[in-house]
Amino acid sequence: MNDGREGWEIDSPVAVLMSGGLDSTIVLGLLARRAREKCPAGRLQPIYVRCGLNWEAEEFAAVREVSVCFAPIADPVVVLEMTVRDLWPDHWSLTGRAVPDRASPDEAVYLPGRNLFMLAKAGVWCQLHGFERMAIGVLDTNPFGDAAPEFFDSMEACLAAYGPKRVRILRPLSGLSKREWMREARDLPLDKTFSCIAPRKGLHCGFCNKCAERRRAFREAGLPDGTVYYADRYPARERQA
Repeated sequence: MNDGREGWEIDSPVAVLMSGGLDSTIVLGLLARRAREKCPAGRLQPIYVRCGLNWEAEEFAAVREVSVCFAPIADPVVVLEMTVRDLWPDHWSLTGRAVPDRASPDEAVYLPGRNLFMLAKAGVWCQLHGFERMAIGVLDTNPFGDAAPEFFDSMEACLAAYGPKRVRILRPLSGLSKREWMREARDLPLDKTFSCIAPRKGLHCGFCNKCAERRRAFREAGLPDGTVYYADRYPARERQA
């Protein structure tokens, strides 16, 4: 079984599946750091899969801004389309209603099939463009079935049916906690990342489950959180206006 832990080698091109959040940015940034040290000619290709979710405008802006920080080692972002609007028409991620808040369990933010769709689309792109490795920022603590090693093994096997070149799915963040990875990446532009599922005025809302997770990540890593949260910037009376 491929545990993804050897994903930091930069001796050949690597595609990086980007979400705009902390984890994928850490993967891209640490790979770029190693490329500069070990292989200046190393090629990193950020990939963003647009699914039609409510927060994607802010998310993609973060992906683009973060990726520029690592140019020229990181190429401009490739954008792929894989809509879920015909699958979950009434889901909170599309309607913006009843978005899981900071008191909600992590299970409430699960998006059915999202990893499957993103990896399938990005994986076929990799095959068509000569990339034999694709990295994703998944932590060992992710509780969902589509973040398990067996899931990634199955995805690799499925992709292998579509071409002679095998695309390996790497999970470089295996082995350490989020707190440890954030400390390792403290010099990266983590403040430019975006994690919110209910943005307001282009800002992190400060109320949702993912904003609570983001605040906790910075706090537990002992790092300053430079994020501007809507909940902190606007007083309650203005938020209700």
